[in-house]
Order: sequence, then C-alpha cells, then structure tokens
Amino acid sequence: MGGPGDPPEGTPEGTPGGEDEYRSVVFDESFVRAARLQESSAQERMTDHAPAVRRRPPLHRGLSRQVLILVVLIALAFGTAIYMGVRHPYQTPAAQKPAEPMRMTVIPLAPQGKVPGVADPQYLYGHSPAAQFRVGAEGVPLPAARRTAHFSDSQVLSALTTAKDYVVRSGLDPDVLTGGEIRSVRILLDSDQLDQFDQSFEHPATDGRHTPTGWLVRFDPSRAELADSKVRVQGSLQAAETDSSTLEVITDHTFVYALRPTGDDRADVSLFTVRRELHFRFDREDLRLHQAQLVVSYVQAGPLSCAEDSASHLRPLLAGQTAKAGGPAGTDPYATDSATALCGSLAADAQPKV
Repeated sequence: MGGPGDPPEGTPEGTPGGEDEYRSVVFDESFVRAARLQESSAQERMTDHAPAVRRRPPLHRGLSRQVLILVVLIALAFGTAIYMGVRHPYQTPAAQKPAEPMRMTVIPLAPQGKVPGVADPQYLYGHSPAAQFRVGAEGVPLPAARRTAHFSDSQVLSALTTAKDYVVRSGLDPDVLTGGEIRSVRILLDSDQLDQFDQSFEHPATDGRHTPTGWLVRFDPSRAELADSKVRVQGSLQAAETDSSTLEVITDHTFVYALRPTGDDRADVSLFTVRRELHFRFDREDLRLHQAQLVVSYVQAGPLSCAEDSASHLRPLLAGQTAKAGGPAGTDPYATDSATALCGSLAADAQPKV
C-alpha cells in the first residue's frame, strides 16, 4: 500500500519529479553558505543590461566632514582668543610702568626797584605785556588732536583735555589760589604720585620733590588776595608720542594776576606773573581714568623776594614794595637729595608802565 500522498498505483517509473532526476541540480550545504546574495533594485530589475549585483557604497571610517569642520572652527576660535590676549593693546594695570616722582623747580624773580601799582586793575593790564592775553580758561585753548602711530585721535584729545584741566584747576581756580583747595588738583594725578603730592603739602621742602608751589599756584592768604578774578593767560599745549605705550603733553603758560594786600580794598593793585612749564605723561590706563603723570614742573614767579621761602606759598611783593636784601637759601653740595636754590631778577619790561 502506498503513502497518503502517493498515487494508488505508486509513483510511475520514469515520470518527472523522481529523486534521481534532480540530483544533479541540488546544491550542497557548503555551496549555499558560500553564496553571496544581493537583491537587485527596482531600476536594475527593469533594465536588461544592468549588472546582477549592485555594489553598496563603502562604509566611511573615521571622522565625518562636518565633525572635521567643527574641530577646525573650535581650534581657530581658541587660537584667536589666545592671540588677542597676548596682543591686546590695553594692558592690565599690573603691566603698567609705575609713575616716576615729579621733579620741580621754582625760581623767584626779584624786582629791581619798587613794584608799580595803581587802583585800577584794568589799567595795569592794559599797560603791561599781558594787554592782549585772554581771560581765564580761554587762554588755555586746545590744539587740534591728531592721531599718532599708536594712539587714536580720541586718545590724543583725552590727553590734551586732562592736561588743560590740570593747568586750569592748578592755576586759575580761586579756591586753589587762596591756599585752601587742593583736592580738585589731586584727583587728576596718577595714583602712583599721590603719596608724593600729599607729602609735599604735609611737609613742604625745597628739595625739588616736595614743593607745593611746584604742583599748583597759591598765594599766602595772610599777605595777598585777588583784586580781579579775571586772570590773564597765554600759552600752548603740545602732544607727542614717546613710545608705543606713552603719550606726552607739554604745556607752557604765563599767568598774570592782579593782587592787593589782604583785607585792604583801598590799596593799590599790582600785577604778579607766573610762568609755568609742565610735562605730563599718559599711559592707556591714565587716558581711561582721565588722570595724568606730572613728571616735570618748571616755574618762574615774581615779583618775589629771593630771601623769602616760596616753597609752601608764594609771598608776592605788592605795590610800592621792594625786595629784601639777601639771596636765596644756601645750597649744600654734600646733600645729594637737595635741589639748588635759585633766584632771578625780574626784568623792568615785565612790569606794567604806570
């Protein structure tokens, strides 16, 4: 009897489907495992001449292009930050040079005879070399600010403006001139010079380092007062670059004051002249803070008596007075920290014609 799927008569001999008939096309197991299977795409199946096997693109190993670009950008950013930190033109305060002590010279000018004077200050001004001088801060005009190799127009202007402010406050402010106010001048100085400034007023000395009248103009309030608040001024300011980190401003001004004895409104008025040449230095921190380093102060003032001390206050000779006999205080050549005591003669042409 045959199996359930076999014909009743059994499998006919010689008919297709017999096991022996397909033996030649049966694949063994090793051949099947070694075969490479690849499904053709729809486009390949539609094309008669398409290859039977489609090659897949190779797998990219390593970093992708986007990642490489990102790495390069980050490296450039860090490099730029480091470069700017090294080359930044605005140095930190710790990198700035300390301000050097200010050197000052005050030379009294003694009159050759009596000091001329009249009751009217305007008459004196009109008959003196100061007849064409401007009044007050108008006599301290700012020059054109031109950029330098390492400083911009605005930085040069800032230096000139600070120097002008110092000249005006230290030579024209009535509160300063009368021997009282000094703070308005002090706040314009570099912080490194404040100790020297304070010591000058606490312990005045004619040593070329601690002379108050080298920092500013002030009269002995017990001796003289302003007869006219409209001080006559003429002078100039010049700015120049000394190196890549320093600007220098040199000011040269002549101030003419009308004075009378303190508390005597009926007394004749006389003129007092002060010539001041100041040298300022500015680093970038000074420019930012609106401060200055005053490194040199050269002052000529008269009429004064050479025999009197002009370090702490100027003690003017007033109308009708003459200079006391005697020269300036002696100079000790063995004292290395002392300045030479100087005194000059006030030319007759510098006095008003009355």
